Amino acid sequence: MRGADVWAARPQAEVNADLEQRLQEIAQKKAERPVATDVKDEAARARRLHAEAGKVARQMLDDVRFGQGLAVERVTPVVDAMVDSVFRHPDALLPLARLKEADDYTYEHSVGVAALLIAFGKAMKLPREIIRDLALGGLLHDIGKANIPDAILNKPAKLSDEEFARVQGHVAESVRLVKTMPGVSDTVLKVVAEHHERIDGSGYPNRLAGDAISLYGQMAAIVDVYDAITANKVYGRGMAPTQALKKLLEWSKHHFDPQLVQTFIRALGIYPTGTLVKLESNRMGVVVEQNEGNLLEPVVRVFYHAGKKHYIPPELVDLSKVQDRIAGCESYDKWNIDPYRWLPA
Repeated sequence: MRGADVWAARPQAEVNADLEQRLQEIAQKKAERPVATDVKDEAARARRLHAEAGKVARQMLDDVRFGQGLAVERVTPVVDAMVDSVFRHPDALLPLARLKEADDYTYEHSVGVAALLIAFGKAMKLPREIIRDLALGGLLHDIGKANIPDAILNKPAKLSDEEFARVQGHVAESVRLVKTMPGVSDTVLKVVAEHHERIDGSGYPNRLAGDAISLYGQMAAIVDVYDAITANKVYGRGMAPTQALKKLLEWSKHHFDPQLVQTFIRALGIYPTGTLVKLESNRMGVVVEQNEGNLLEPVVRVFYHAGKKHYIPPELVDLSKVQDRIAGCESYDKWNIDPYRWLPA
């Protein structure tokens, strides 16, 4: 990426320390995350909804592959339900949207982007109808990949120039397909058309820069990258959410609007829900809920002792009310832990 050489000129430890300090500063600003229900009450609905959204996204890709039109009436009910769920309590649906099977990445990524755009739009205090259109755009943003062979999409080696051009062409193809859907708003089209543009002009397909990229396109670009770099793919493992947020901060020097990135981070939390963390007590657990007053002290369900390497009786720990603190993020794969088991159900 352009600008990477500037960061490479500084010692990596210094870069990391700077990014950590910036995260701490963002955490000091109170994040408004009003909720309408308890996360446990929303959890079962969110699990059913996540499964339904995945089916809808997969069906859309299949429809395109078989030459059938996109049916907006099939998509809008699940989009409305996702908006309602995130407004009731974002910590129920968002961690589910991050869990992906590597083989199903293309359509699960669309569900993740849609859910994250809802939370982002809510944090931006955008009108609900705009948030709904952001989510619809998120669900449709990669529909043009339907006819790109998996051998290209999942290729572990560097793409050839021809393959890279084919992948980049998914944006124009997505726009073409979405325009065939009746009643699609300009907001939806902006998300689909601009999610690979960058404010320094280094993106594609039109190398738009600065204010030439709509607010909705800039938001979609941030969300698309975050969801992509945290996901496991056939050819590689995703990074921890907190590390991904640091990357967004680093790249906001060039590719993304810094204020938008900070708002996105406050919408998710410094340790986004679903993150596996190790506490200073050496206990490990999953972040299950954010504390509006302090994003550095979420609610964690602890269930494992890293030092003794065995499971312990599960316990909900509100870090804003105890002396324990988060020491760092951990990998589910490293510890062979199933994240789905420990999220609210």
